[in-house]
Amino acid sequence: MTQHVLLNNIDHKDLRVITDRSVAMGDAVMNCVTFPNEFRNLQAHYPILFQKDTDSGSFQAIALLGLERGENLFLTDKGWNAHYIPMVLEMQPFLIGTQQRPGEAPEQVVHIDMSSPRISETQGQPVFLPQGGNTPFLEYMAGLLEQVHIAASANAAFYQTVDELGLLEPFALDMELKDGRKSRLSGFYTVNEEKLYGLEAASLGALNEKGFLQPLFMAVASLSNLRDLIERKNLRLQE
Repeated sequence: MTQHVLLNNIDHKDLRVITDRSVAMGDAVMNCVTFPNEFRNLQAHYPILFQKDTDSGSFQAIALLGLERGENLFLTDKGWNAHYIPMVLEMQPFLIGTQQRPGEAPEQVVHIDMSSPRISETQGQPVFLPQGGNTPFLEYMAGLLEQVHIAASANAAFYQTVDELGLLEPFALDMELKDGRKSRLSGFYTVNEEKLYGLEAASLGALNEKGFLQPLFMAVASLSNLRDLIERKNLRLQE
């Protein structure tokens, strides 16, 4: 059960955060949420797919890390085997919160999940300096949280435009693994390349002006990583 609290240098003066990547730290996840602003960093390593909320009908992008539930093929005995970690995983156990004092506008604040296995008083990165100031580690994490907040704020406009143009289509991938098993990855969406490349100049110009064109091309390019993911799976099976 999560325990989100407002981070402060009194209650959490001795707090440390373990930054190692492992199953024990909660990194064994098949996918994680991502944002169009992050696609450029992700596309070199991970397939970027989309999933649809069955209740609201809204879309959300995910970085695919494994091919079955509870599997992260980028985790090894030595940690995370990629040069870039998706923001929503790297920022843990920190979260973005909102605080509003009487008569003042709401402001973004840093919360922390005290139930996270990353919480410690003896291991990991210190959060506060002995005098109470922020450590460079906390400053970095606060900047990361701000990036996530900005990226999430742009989500609605991106998906509204993509949906209006009908640029997402259902996706399924049939695989035969080296141990003889056959598997299917389904329930996701990808960018419809034919529709994207066939857009008229005005639509392409509008996408580019809004900053949405590059993320779409990055999502298309990222699909080449599916082959690498399957190879990682086969190597894991051999081990």
